[in-house]
Amino acid sequence: MEHTSNADLRAQADTVLARLVGDATGTARLREDQWRAIEALVADRRRALVVQRTGWGKSAVYFVATSLLRARGGGPTVIVSPLLALMRNQVDAAARAGIHARTINSSNTEEWEAVQAEIEAGEVDVLLVSPERLNNPDFRDQVLPKLSAATGLLVVDEAHCISDWGHDFRPDYRRLRTMLGDLPPGVPVLATTATANARVTADVAEQLGTGGASDALVLRGPLDRESLSLGVLRLPDAAHRMAWLADHLDDLPGSGIVYTLTVAAAEEVTAFLRQRGHAVASYTGRTENADRQQAEEDLLANRVKALVATSALGMGFDKPDLGFVVHLGSPSSPIAYYQQVGRAGRGVEHAEVLLLPGREDEAIWEYFTSLAFPSEDLVRRTLDVLARADRPLSLPALEPLVELRRSRLETMLKVLDVDGAVNRVKGGWTATGHPWSYDADRYDWVARQRKAEQQAMREYASTTDCRMEFLQRQLDDEGAKPCGRCDNCAGPRYTVDTSTVALDAARVDLGRAGVEVEPRRMWPTGLPAIGIDLKGRIPVGEQASSGRALGRLSDIGWGNRLRPLFAPQASDAPVPDDVARAVVEVLADWAKGPGGWASGAAGDQPRPVGVVTVASRTRPTLIHSLGARIAEIGRLPLLGSVEYAGDASRVPRSNSAQRLKALDGSLTVPSALASALAQGRGPVLLVDDFTETGWTLAVAARLLRRAGADGVLPLVLAVQG
Repeated sequence: MEHTSNADLRAQADTVLARLVGDATGTARLREDQWRAIEALVADRRRALVVQRTGWGKSAVYFVATSLLRARGGGPTVIVSPLLALMRNQVDAAARAGIHARTINSSNTEEWEAVQAEIEAGEVDVLLVSPERLNNPDFRDQVLPKLSAATGLLVVDEAHCISDWGHDFRPDYRRLRTMLGDLPPGVPVLATTATANARVTADVAEQLGTGGASDALVLRGPLDRESLSLGVLRLPDAAHRMAWLADHLDDLPGSGIVYTLTVAAAEEVTAFLRQRGHAVASYTGRTENADRQQAEEDLLANRVKALVATSALGMGFDKPDLGFVVHLGSPSSPIAYYQQVGRAGRGVEHAEVLLLPGREDEAIWEYFTSLAFPSEDLVRRTLDVLARADRPLSLPALEPLVELRRSRLETMLKVLDVDGAVNRVKGGWTATGHPWSYDADRYDWVARQRKAEQQAMREYASTTDCRMEFLQRQLDDEGAKPCGRCDNCAGPRYTVDTSTVALDAARVDLGRAGVEVEPRRMWPTGLPAIGIDLKGRIPVGEQASSGRALGRLSDIGWGNRLRPLFAPQASDAPVPDDVARAVVEVLADWAKGPGGWASGAAGDQPRPVGVVTVASRTRPTLIHSLGARIAEIGRLPLLGSVEYAGDASRVPRSNSAQRLKALDGSLTVPSALASALAQGRGPVLLVDDFTETGWTLAVAARLLRRAGADGVLPLVLAVQG
């Protein structure tokens, strides 16, 4: 039986809940597990991990607990939250309960000083911080110690991010170990997530024990979402999937989210659906902050039918009446998929969840897999560079000295920081000199886990058993059982039919060839440090002009046709006829477009006087045949190739500085080509198969310009991105 004090505490908690949810009657009541968590935090000052399905009400636990703790003289609640969308939602929700919430994140730097002053004055009840702040030197060294000392409740939202066994591991979250250890005795801690299997749950619970507490309360509930009806629609190709969406978007209930796997696909689908008369907006990692916020507000207010989004719109976005989630392309993890579809149906009785897998999915999975933790050799070399440096090295200064792109380098350094091997300070990174071991077993296990998750997604798409039960079992839910609602339990609710009009429009849209290739205009920083005397702006007389590509490898139109040409096992062969014809269309559109050479108007780009190819040891037949076909159809001379010296064509897939180091002095203009360029009076088309960073094209263009070419117009089959 409940003690009287705890009975009073529960009555107070229910009163706060009523304010939070806007219940004027005061009849709102906490769920039993919600109350158990609040009781553990407020009455017992314990650490708790809550693993509950999306929409269960995890935020109610920490807001109610905050109100009760503050009423008892506790310090502010600190919520570590991964996404700005969540922060905006949470600030609004807190205000309904009379809780004053503020945020410190990358989008409100101008408010940081004022927020810190409000905290010191005791005016802030809840502070939401992004995990990246925890590893910022100023914040870590100056703000965090005072914040840790004053914190009344620490909340770790989306706690699966702590664990590298989880589907969305974020190294910045590992800094929480330090904060957990520095909290004064008796400060309660709450970790919440909807997407943790048994292993992740155990890992997070163990990490909550940092600092001596070893009795973390784990509350794990059933993960079935009774409002969701899951289904899979298998359509022949990208055109059919886009046409289906255009035909059936208005049939889906309410407003919702259409997820794509890449930014390029999100932008393509958004443009197509708008063309077909649908009110939709794009939401990706490239979307400006203000545009993201506007898109969120438009969806919340039902001013758009859908946001077409990448995983950038994920954890934390809260729209209780979201009516559907459609995936154009399959995520690589059933746990990530469960997390994304959980955005729907929180406050409505029925929501539709549909997966439309595509044949490009596995190539995209493979690309993201290639971004895993670097090899031990690369890590050791980075540590050696830092150890030899006489000062902290910033990312731009360190990047030229190691063979890693900046994003992977930064992620690696954050992991090494948590492991104690490096330290982030003002001005950059330093080596600590502490012993460090490469945990190959752990990294191999994570890689195997990712492969297993990919296989599980294949099985999810093809299973004839209950789909919700399948996802629950992937999350180790002991209560998993057939849902009775999915397409396998209750029969499909949608056919795969598409209209001829929509399908024809989708084929035209996806068949539209041509992507602009922006030239490099600045040399990367740090080249002098690796012996290359280049810096600043590339002289205009040595730059390439704006170029063209047939398509992006990440898009769902020409990307699907081009990817097989660049697969590691693909044989070198002449350019396929359909690809060659499409390249000619790109050239024709380019010539007629703004600044093109077709009109012959003053100020326009002069007509090319010849074709030059970039030599290749991996696809020489493909590139030479492409150059020859262009020369033949355009009635232009094939002037020759920019050649590689020695073994230099094996340019590493690394950062810009390392690519330039490999290219420096290795590309040459043969004498016969130089003679031909000296006689010509006009630009040349520079033909290559593929560009990822643009540096091969930039270096080749510089050599051709120096050899006498009046201009260089790059033309490639594909771009990455």
